[in-house]
Amino acid sequence: MTLHRYIFSSGPNHYNKFARECYCFAQNLNGFFCKLDMLKAIMKGSLLFISSFIMLADMANSCPPKCLCHQFSRTVDCRNRRLTEIPLHLPVGTHILLLSNNRIQKISQHAFTDTSALKILDLSNNSISGLLPGTFKDLQNLQILNLTKNYIGYVDNKTFNFLPRLKELDLSFNNIFSLPGTLGNNTRHITLLSLKHNKLQKIERLLLESLPNLKVVLFKGNFWQCNCEVFGLKLWLESFLYRGGISDAVICSSPENRRGKDLLKIPYELYGICSPAVSQVYQANIHHYSDHRSSLKHGHPSEYGGDGSRSHCEPKPKPRPVSLRHALATVIITGVICGIVCLMMLAAAVYGCAYAAMTAKYHREHSPLGKETGSQSGERTV
Repeated sequence: MTLHRYIFSSGPNHYNKFARECYCFAQNLNGFFCKLDMLKAIMKGSLLFISSFIMLADMANSCPPKCLCHQFSRTVDCRNRRLTEIPLHLPVGTHILLLSNNRIQKISQHAFTDTSALKILDLSNNSISGLLPGTFKDLQNLQILNLTKNYIGYVDNKTFNFLPRLKELDLSFNNIFSLPGTLGNNTRHITLLSLKHNKLQKIERLLLESLPNLKVVLFKGNFWQCNCEVFGLKLWLESFLYRGGISDAVICSSPENRRGKDLLKIPYELYGICSPAVSQVYQANIHHYSDHRSSLKHGHPSEYGGDGSRSHCEPKPKPRPVSLRHALATVIITGVICGIVCLMMLAAAVYGCAYAAMTAKYHREHSPLGKETGSQSGERTV
């Protein structure tokens, strides 16, 4: 700065003017380069932002490796890919995820974090052995869940509690030996429940009653013990079918004398030795359909065999109403008997009238008054 002042203060004026012009040019040139550097920095930052945005957008719409994505139907097809885990970074807005015929053994609690729009999930034919309570907590819009042909042994009562829109649940062909008293507070919209080909021996009536919108339920292929513990299932199933529900047959596996029989075709009389609590439930259920009463026919304790199932039953003979089938048969038989009695009464009335007429005629012809009247009429004729 001192040098500049020295140049400007010394020498002729035209030199000073030239020096000033050179100085201003240098200052302007320096400012230009500064602005150019700033512009380059801004452009570099913009390009970095744009490239990051493009990369994120591409990641959001990318298809996982080994999978096929159908944008129109919003379907991600990962079937038969030998996958061992749920693929990450699914396209945003995926509605259908097909993962059948893979090697998935476990499902992480964060596996469906980015798939909140999912409506159909097919996990059939894998190697899943268990489900954690929060496995499906991010699938608030899921409607159909297929878990057939896995190795699931037990279902927690909170496993499906985060699926408020679930309508169809297929758990067939697993190793389920026990179910909780309820599937959760948010499963009331389920319309189809398939439990075929598991290892169930009983099912709580409370669980079935917690599904008020159930239309189809499938039970076959299990190891049902047709003793007092399935009495509630029998009552619920009759009520369910009466309301128009659809179900397959519940075939008994034990005790020995009931193996292969349909639970619905086992007479109620054989459950007469069940505990008082079961008898009360029975009374309440039958009263809902009919007011007819009949005496109890006692079953023999040997009906339950020696498999230990009698530990849950106590002999308690007490009067109870008959079933609807027995009531219908009683009404038909009563009608037939009443008809026969009416016919017999009609025949007796006709016979009585005829007998009375014949008796009156006989008395008229053989009484003295009748003879005198007859002779007088004869004389008049002569």
